[in-house]
Amino acid sequence: MVGLHNSDIKNPTLRWIDQRLPLISLMQNEYAKFPAPRNFNYWWNFGALAMVNLMIMIVTGIVLAMHYTPHTAFAFDSVERIMRDVNYGWLIRYIHANGASMFFIVVYIHMFRGLYYGSYKAPRELLWILGVVILLLMMATAFMGYVLPWGQMSFWGATVITNLFSAIPIVGDAIVTWLWGGFSIDNPTLNRFFSLHYLLPFVIVGVVFLHVVALHITGSNNPLGIEPKGPQDTVPFHPYYTVKDTFGMCVYLMVFAFLVFFAPNYLGHPDNYIPANPLVTPAHIVPEWYFLPFYAILRAVPSKLGGVLLMFASIFVLFLLPWLDTSKVRSARFRPVYKWFFWLLVVWCVILGYCGAKPPEGIYVVLSRLGTIYYFAHFLIILPVLGKLERPLPLPESIAQAVLGGGGRMPAGAVAKPMEKA
Repeated sequence: MVGLHNSDIKNPTLRWIDQRLPLISLMQNEYAKFPAPRNFNYWWNFGALAMVNLMIMIVTGIVLAMHYTPHTAFAFDSVERIMRDVNYGWLIRYIHANGASMFFIVVYIHMFRGLYYGSYKAPRELLWILGVVILLLMMATAFMGYVLPWGQMSFWGATVITNLFSAIPIVGDAIVTWLWGGFSIDNPTLNRFFSLHYLLPFVIVGVVFLHVVALHITGSNNPLGIEPKGPQDTVPFHPYYTVKDTFGMCVYLMVFAFLVFFAPNYLGHPDNYIPANPLVTPAHIVPEWYFLPFYAILRAVPSKLGGVLLMFASIFVLFLLPWLDTSKVRSARFRPVYKWFFWLLVVWCVILGYCGAKPPEGIYVVLSRLGTIYYFAHFLIILPVLGKLERPLPLPESIAQAVLGGGGRMPAGAVAKPMEKA
């Protein structure tokens, strides 16, 4: 029929809908039939896990918003009412609170996997940039959400973080006043944080949609970092990777459930069970664990402005990564020297997170400064220079050759593809 989509759906009702609104065909083409490299490992599960986690956070957040009161006089009590009086409110809140930590764990692993396998390199630069935008939106959403319970750490964490903008010359104080909605953190601040915390997850969904579109345009990277040469290098996404993602999701949900039911407050701070008091400063103000590396960078220099600039630069440098890495080889499997520097970066990021949770004194300041130096040196010095000097291992001719020959190792008698000099 003229004007209708040519649908191959067997069910007559679904075919009638698909002819007029071809969403089922779109899903089949973009997911079920989508050709994916045949050598994905379990590190490729984390993109799907991040999407599942985002849906969990949105659903539980909507339910919590039905019972939360965004007012400084009632916010803390409304959270306690959710925990004690709302049916399964304790479960929904613990899922939401620990879901934020699980979300960051999944996204951080997803990003470090991209760093290891070179998923940020051409033609996937925009895919990587959209991923960094998602990380920034997650940070903003998580920060505002942490303020909502209106406990001691919520109040003082918001005070410290928002005051950072006062370090900006000329306009800093005006920005802080605008963020607060007044001259101190009070009811207007809580109201706007609640509003934005509710809105930003839907903005994240929009950017995730663009992220997925960009992924399906360029295709996925793979552990070898070489492009598929033909049908022999790919398999349909369904059932091969839907089954693999489902297994990964089951393991992930088991870990998530263990955290919710057996250690729901392990990643939180006990001071947040004390109502916010502007007259009593906690002994040690710390943000949530997923901000700690950046908090350590912030405190690594004595200058407030310098610390703020370094903290924001630590995120901004990720936008430039596709052009800072000069090597033509993507995967660290074939870059023996880069592999050591990558793991050194991971170690220093963990050390920075540890230092961020400690008082800014003694050895923790020294380690924070060393970690900050290495972090920026890795991206701004090591990657550009290493790409010119390193001699990578030979790449296999195709994904199929590597898979059939032993998972990335050259099979006996195979001819390696000559390396282009970077």
